[in-house]
Amino acid sequence: MKRFRRVFLIVLDSLGIGEAPDASLFSDEGSDTLGAIRQSASFRCPNLETLGLFEIEGVKGEKHGKHTAAVARMRETSMGKDTTIGHWEIAGLVSPSPLPTYPNGFPRELIAAFEKRTGYPVLCNLPYSGTEVIKKYGEEQMRTGGLIVYTSADSVFQIAAHEAVIPVEELYRCCEIAREMLVGEHGVGRVIARPFAGEYPFTRTSRRHDFSIVPPAETMLDLLSAKGLDTISIGKIYDIFAGKGITYKEYTSGNADGMEKTMAMAERDFHGLCFVNLVDFDMLYGHRNDVDGYATALSEFDAWLSNFLPKLRADDLLLITADHGCDPKTPSTDHSREYTPMLMYGAEIAPVDLGTRESFADISATVLEALGVDKENTVGQSFLSDALQEE
Repeated sequence: MKRFRRVFLIVLDSLGIGEAPDASLFSDEGSDTLGAIRQSASFRCPNLETLGLFEIEGVKGEKHGKHTAAVARMRETSMGKDTTIGHWEIAGLVSPSPLPTYPNGFPRELIAAFEKRTGYPVLCNLPYSGTEVIKKYGEEQMRTGGLIVYTSADSVFQIAAHEAVIPVEELYRCCEIAREMLVGEHGVGRVIARPFAGEYPFTRTSRRHDFSIVPPAETMLDLLSAKGLDTISIGKIYDIFAGKGITYKEYTSGNADGMEKTMAMAERDFHGLCFVNLVDFDMLYGHRNDVDGYATALSEFDAWLSNFLPKLRADDLLLITADHGCDPKTPSTDHSREYTPMLMYGAEIAPVDLGTRESFADISATVLEALGVDKENTVGQSFLSDALQEE
């Protein structure tokens, strides 16, 4: 079996490609993130088209039968549709039970204990859009010096505060306290710091920080790093895995910064995995039902590929995928239970259709095989051998 020196795994956060078979369990019937943004006049993705994005099984539209990458449709096995569970499964860890969510806010006794430990009063404690919650409670937060605590359909405990009232490092300290408290039955996937600035209606700043629950078992990151290979995090990957198994990290301020840092990594002679999350698709556009903005962002990624693909070496492997959907055309502003795309490209890869895969974890098994590491107790079935060019 051929082995690769460098693997680039890029997650286009929330780029779903159509409702999953169990979408009704999540009230996501009819969701199709890619289908929604393809209707925008801002959508121009010739590189993704050439790789084979629109040739994937189930993707709506005319099929041409020609593509340069191996393609597959990925189905999520884990019971959830959030960032944490999606990335964990991509990394070989399936979550049979959903992480806890709080459609009516967090229990009063939990909030009271949080107030006592941090020394700050809590405002809101309801599910809210991140932009709407600071419009509603931002002025009160500045007046009272409290913390805006809110959640969503995801397993998250989010804390917002104006940077001029509560410095960012202090906000992070409060998030660390929440992370210590939120374990067991209240073990949410992420505690998220959401600093904002300016005057009403306020603007969220780029100093968001995620404090994730530690993965309960080994992932491909642990297995790779244990073998002395590089495991490089670009974007919020480090936070999603609570740093577990990661040897080097670079935070990003958005998609453009993430793409720039990934391009720089292509110039480095590392040996292992560069794991990238591009968050703007989800954070700025999916959750805000901004179809044109989402389409523009994907078009910008597509244009970036024009310069990135030529940087790939003969022993490099590129995989592009997503962690869930977030259809910007539905009334909901939450994530959607969708299939996700998988494009695998490299000099050694044949342009084959790998059909529909039963788990995101097949990506983990493929990455591990490509880098010559046994998958051990992680799950998933590698599709590498099915996609290699014949000798």
